[in-house]
Amino acid sequence: MRRPLVEILYFEGCPNHEPARALVERIAAELRVEPRIELLEVVDVGAAIEERFLGSPTVRVDGRDVEPGADERLDFVFACRVYRSERGLAGYPDSSWIRDALGEAAG
Repeated sequence: MRRPLVEILYFEGCPNHEPARALVERIAAELRVEPRIELLEVVDVGAAIEERFLGSPTVRVDGRDVEPGADERLDFVFACRVYRSERGLAGYPDSSWIRDALGEAAG
C-alpha cells in the first residue's frame, strides 16, 4: 500500500492545526493507512500566496486540498480557516473529506 503525503499548513498561533493532525492520524489508523505527515508553517502573506494557502489549517493529501472544490479557489489568506460542511462550521476539515482523500490516495 502507498504512503500518501499529508501536508498540514498552518500559522503559529492557530489553535486548530493540532486537532486537524489528530483527526488525520485517527482516520489513517481506522483505514490502516500510514501517511507521511508534514506540518508546514506559513509565516506571512507572501508565503500564503506562494503556498496557495486558504487559511489555517489547510490539509492536503498528495498536494490536493481535502475540501471538495477548494483546489479551484484563489482567495489565499494569512488567516484562520473556517470549513463549512453538512455538520456546520468547524475550524478543521470534515472527517469524511479526509477519509475520502486518504482512501483514494492509498489506493
